[in-house]
Amino acid sequence: MKKILLSIFLFSALAQAQTKETANINTVLDNWHKAAAEAKFDTYFGMMSEESIFIGTDATENWNKKDFMAFAKPFFDKGKAWSFTALERHVYFDKSGKTAWFDELLNTQMKICRGSGVLVKTGNEWKIKHYVLSMTIPNDNTNEVIKIKEVIENPIIDKLKK
Repeated sequence: MKKILLSIFLFSALAQAQTKETANINTVLDNWHKAAAEAKFDTYFGMMSEESIFIGTDATENWNKKDFMAFAKPFFDKGKAWSFTALERHVYFDKSGKTAWFDELLNTQMKICRGSGVLVKTGNEWKIKHYVLSMTIPNDNTNEVIKIKEVIENPIIDKLKK
């Protein structure tokens, strides 16, 4: 009986800790998206780890933090970068509780997009280490989108195959 009670207590404590950390991660991600919408360059990039990677919607967009900062700076300098608002988000943790990954559906100027990524906890702070942004395509429209993409992406495919 003691083992059962101890197990229930530990499970409850773990669930409460994960609930708190999920709320913390939601705050980080919401504030990160808000910083882009408000063109707060230092805030936005301060929420990313130094070795972070950002993968954008274009096949050529795979940036380390330094390169992403250089790409994004002109947008931020204009007073508004991009505006993403989470519609839905799921957060998951590894056993240590120090690494989390997530997926989210976003309301954007590109309509619904999907974001996914990894955060790592350093001390008491969660940092975005990896982020992938993807445009969603309705299944019924896939062939139409492929026709648009193939002219641009076939040369990229050929180059990457070599």
